[in-house]
Amino acid sequence: MEHGASKQWVRACAASEVKKGEPKGVKLAGIPIALYRLDDGIHATHDVCTHAYALLSDGYIEGEAVECPLHGAMFDIRSGKCLAVANVDLATYAVRVEDDALLVEIPQGVAQP
Repeated sequence: MEHGASKQWVRACAASEVKKGEPKGVKLAGIPIALYRLDDGIHATHDVCTHAYALLSDGYIEGEAVECPLHGAMFDIRSGKCLAVANVDLATYAVRVEDDALLVEIPQGVAQP
């Protein structure tokens, strides 16, 4: 993301909809986002694997990592760091919960594929 790019908080879903062990995919302002519930809270990454087009929300949570369902690329859910197969890290997004609303901070006016 460009330095100084403006961001906006967007409601993704009810926080209760994000279940432990089950990635959830949403699209916010044209950006595919994967949501995950870990022991320390809810995290958000870009939903598209950086290795080959596949949705990580269709993948598998292994501890604190998500595994792509296509070729087994793995990423750290908290940092987006690539752990296996792929060479490019995932974008991550800040998350906050207000009442039961799950909000994700995304770039304003920048849709990604």
